[in-house]
Amino acid sequence: MTKAVYPGTFDPVTSGHLDIIERASRMYDHLYVTIFSNPNKKTMFSLEERIELLNEVIKGFPNVTVDYSDLLAVEYAKVVSAPVLVRGLRATMDFEYELQLAFSNQYLDQDVDMVFLMTRPNHSFISSSSVKEIAMHNRSVRGLVPLVVEDALKRKINSVD
Repeated sequence: MTKAVYPGTFDPVTSGHLDIIERASRMYDHLYVTIFSNPNKKTMFSLEERIELLNEVIKGFPNVTVDYSDLLAVEYAKVVSAPVLVRGLRATMDFEYELQLAFSNQYLDQDVDMVFLMTRPNHSFISSSSVKEIAMHNRSVRGLVPLVVEDALKRKINSVD
């Protein structure tokens, strides 16, 4: 059984993330969509909220499991016996960051490979940060995120006012 891990902060999960999940779930027998903390990012949604949103959007993918971890991604991959980390690439700016990450991961564990999936062109501009900014300015994020996430963003932003 071939397993893979799709790591990220998923704050929130976007249509671009969902596209990568859908495609990776066809490539691997089992995909772990795993939330990792990133000390460089301040999240809008709690860990519990992100888990709930991800579980909602992956309902149609029986071979996908949502998880979270405080380990490094390569360490987590070993724990779940997944020899592959899946990453999405939107543009050349992502490539430089992802290349550095891939080299760091290979330094830590040469047995875990990185697989990069190019984002579909209609998702190439979507990032969780831009989605949150658009939503905070009371603009529509329809199509940029799954409907359940759009609703959660509205509730979250309206609760802050």
